Amino acid sequence: MKLCVINGDGIGREVVPQAVRVLRRLLPDLQIVEAEAGWDTFRQQGTALPAATLAAARECGAVLFGAVSSPAYPVAGYRSPIVQLRRELGCHANVRPTLSLPGSGAAEGVDLLIVRENTEDLYVGEEQSDGETATAIKRITRAASRRVAETAFRLAQDGGRRRVTIVHKANIMPLTDGLFRDAARDVAADYPQIAVDELLVDTAALKLAQAPQSFDVLLAPNLYGDILSDLAAAFGGGLGVAASLNLGAEAAIAEPVHGSAPDIAGRGIANPVAALLSLALLLRHWWARPTLAATLELAVRRTLADSIATPDLGGDAGTAAFCDAVLRRLDLDRLDLD
Repeated sequence: MKLCVINGDGIGREVVPQAVRVLRRLLPDLQIVEAEAGWDTFRQQGTALPAATLAAARECGAVLFGAVSSPAYPVAGYRSPIVQLRRELGCHANVRPTLSLPGSGAAEGVDLLIVRENTEDLYVGEEQSDGETATAIKRITRAASRRVAETAFRLAQDGGRRRVTIVHKANIMPLTDGLFRDAARDVAADYPQIAVDELLVDTAALKLAQAPQSFDVLLAPNLYGDILSDLAAAFGGGLGVAASLNLGAEAAIAEPVHGSAPDIAGRGIANPVAALLSLALLLRHWWARPTLAATLELAVRRTLADSIATPDLGGDAGTAAFCDAVLRRLDLDRLDLD
C-alpha cells in the first residue's frame, strides 16, 4: 500500500505531514512517496507538476494533495497542478461530503454528499478572445456524464443513502445540460431502490442555503458542482474543515479543499481537519477500509467535541497538538484493523 504525498505550498506543508502522521498509526506498513507540486515548484523547476511527481502519483495510485498557491496574474507556462493531475490520473468524480461537526459552528443535522463531474464542462479551459468578445467552450459528453452518474449512484448505494438529486440548467441549455441530465437518468434506471429527482441549479442553490438537511446526494456537472460544494461547506464548518476525494478507476486524490493560506503559513496553527477527513475518504472509497475510515472520523469528531480546536474554530490548539489529540482518541485497542 503506497501513498504519494504532495505537501504543496503554504499551510499544506504543515497540515499534510501531521495528517500523514495520524494515518501511519492506522496503517503502520504504509509506504510514503514524497513528491513536489505547486507555485514554489513552478518557480524552481519551471513546471507546477513535474514529470517525476506525475510518475510517482501513477505508481502509487493514491495521492494526498496539499494546498497550492496560484499567481494572481497570468504567468506563461503555469497550469493548475491539481487540475492537471486530476486529468492525467483520470479522476473523473470529485466527492465532497458535508457533515455537521461538533464545535465548528456548523448547522445541525447536515449529512449530504455532492458528486461533481471532474473532467469537462466549462473547465476544459478552451477560451478565445479578440479583445471585444470572449468565448468559452462548454463540453458535455454522454460518456463522462454516465461515468460520474454511475459513481454517484454506487456511492449512494454503498453508503445506504436514499436519494440522488440531479442538478442542471437544461431549461436554458437543453443540449449540454440536457445531455448530462438524460445520461444521469439512464444510469438511475439501474438503481430502482434509490429515489431520483432533479433541480435547476439556481433552485438547488436556494434550497441548499435554506435547508441543507433536506439533501442526500447531489449530482452535478463540473461548474455547478464546484459552486454548490463550496456553498454546502458553509454548513459543515467552512472550507477549513472541508474534505474531498477525486476518484477514478486507476487512482484517487485526497484533497483538502482549503487554500494555501499564506497569511498564517509557518505559524503552526493551520487546521488539519480537512486533511484528516480527506484521508478518511481515501480509506473508505479507495483502499476499501471502512472500519479504519470510521475510526479516524470518530476520533476527529471526539476531539472537536472535547473543545480541542485550532484558532479558526475558536480554540487555541496548534496543528500538531490537534493531531496529538486525535491520536489519543483513536480507539485502537478495540479496533479490528479490517
